[in-house]
Amino acid sequence: VRFTTVNWQAELYIMSGTVLLKDEVTTLEHSTLKVPYEILNKKFRASQKALDRDLSHVTTATQELLSCAGKGEASAAEAASSLEGVVQKLLSLKRKAKECVDDELECARLCRVRIDHLKSYVSGEQTTGMKKAWRNERVNRMLVDHFLREGFYTSAVKLAHSSGVEDLVDIDIFLACQKVEEALRNHNTTPCLNWCYDNRSKLRRMKSMLEFEVRLQDFIELVRANKRIEAIKYARKHFTSSSDHPVKDIKSAMGLLAFSPTTTCKRYKVGFFPTPHCFSTAYTYTSYTYTYTQLLHNYYVQ
Repeated sequence: VRFTTVNWQAELYIMSGTVLLKDEVTTLEHSTLKVPYEILNKKFRASQKALDRDLSHVTTATQELLSCAGKGEASAAEAASSLEGVVQKLLSLKRKAKECVDDELECARLCRVRIDHLKSYVSGEQTTGMKKAWRNERVNRMLVDHFLREGFYTSAVKLAHSSGVEDLVDIDIFLACQKVEEALRNHNTTPCLNWCYDNRSKLRRMKSMLEFEVRLQDFIELVRANKRIEAIKYARKHFTSSSDHPVKDIKSAMGLLAFSPTTTCKRYKVGFFPTPHCFSTAYTYTSYTYTYTQLLHNYYVQ
């Protein structure tokens, strides 16, 4: 089995006064730390937004309560109801904060586990037997990663469990990705659009066309179902004149409105084929997911 890497460069650095060639760890273990860090960063930003939103609701409710109390216009029952509303919002904020902290602590735990795992190898304190066991464990991690990329999810989960490397591989990301892929292949774009919404800012920085491709698939499905009025309304809402949307693709899609799925016109007959477009969109989603989480910088098995 030969392991190759993407964009690899060997790095020299000084550790404990000794110059070590770090190509082995640096090359193969980039995503081992990068992936959980990216997830932690994403969860932190999402938590911050959610808590700020809930906190603003609490602040607004409190100000309304104080305003009514200051004017003396509210009855005892109204004041009690307003106070109960503030309490409920505070409890909701507390519950949300606990969930966010627990999620972030779990991500931080995974980062710590992986850091300790890599440090145990480069520390130079391992015996020959320990180094051999560490390398065997890394082979298991590589195999789990390869199985996940090839779609052998059951085998990957079983191998990860039997070899005890669950905290060192990214099974959850691949399984979540699988669900969205399957939904796209079954003409269900909702999970992918939700993912695009959650990651819109980063996708915009990457100049991604994924959301446009998913919207285009929705439009085609409406035309295929002979819901042309709904398709036109959908296009007006989502296919703006923005330069971010390729005009050529939009024009081709609009041409489908003049034809039926049974048309013999080759140019537009292809546009009604569901399978190629669905699989292409699924592949695009997978590519952006891997890039977003830094999984593309990992090794792969040839």
